[in-house]
Amino acid sequence: MPRTKKAFTLIELLVVIAIIAVLMGILMPALRKVKEQARSTVCKSNLRNVGLALAMYLDDFDRRIPDTGGSNGHLWDLANGEPRTPGSANGTYWGTFYRTYVKETKIFGCPSLQRVPEGLIYDYSSDYPDPALVIQHAAYGVNHHDKARHNRKTSTIYRPDEFLYASDHAEPRPDGGTSDCFHNNDTKGAMNLTHYRKSEGGSRFRTYRQIFRHNMRYADEERTGGQANLLWLDGHVTALDETNGDDFPLRWYTGDRP
Repeated sequence: MPRTKKAFTLIELLVVIAIIAVLMGILMPALRKVKEQARSTVCKSNLRNVGLALAMYLDDFDRRIPDTGGSNGHLWDLANGEPRTPGSANGTYWGTFYRTYVKETKIFGCPSLQRVPEGLIYDYSSDYPDPALVIQHAAYGVNHHDKARHNRKTSTIYRPDEFLYASDHAEPRPDGGTSDCFHNNDTKGAMNLTHYRKSEGGSRFRTYRQIFRHNMRYADEERTGGQANLLWLDGHVTALDETNGDDFPLRWYTGDRP
């Protein structure tokens, strides 16, 4: 008797493909979530390492927080490759104060922010072949409130564990106001980060989703349902759920007593 060859029919193949597509549709969101959680974990670990560098710096400099001064950029080096002077202007990153305390500058980078957010970073196109990559070594913003600088002694701060030192806010130097900080000046119902909110007329509204960028749940341009990571002066790191500032008191920037 001749043998008949068995094979999938076209309908059977289409059914299998459809089943695979359904399974991928179910699994992909879960995989993306797990991947982002891993990125957030790495980001927190990097912030903790920045905290260790800060602790060593404070031990060497009479427990005084460095005044980042004009350092309101993302650059570690000059165009010729020479290290930038800590505290200098013209694009210098505040992390330069800790260069001698870290093995590599990449600990100042966040895996969830690998490219330059539109309109946020300054123009380095004349000095760098791919200026977008600069953010990979300079993705954290330092607390630059007036009471957080001027070489302030840590002993004058009410509680180091409630004093924000840095966060993975991609702006390199939030200056302390409601335009670029997490607090809303202790005004219930008011908005923080107004420079980044379209509803507040902010010019950087396209980059709002880069602030609470971890574990985002919503696609709205002013609502992510996500988190930001924070480094406190005592070295511990926490996640901040997206907020308008009602639950983020101004004193966490100033170090004042409640």
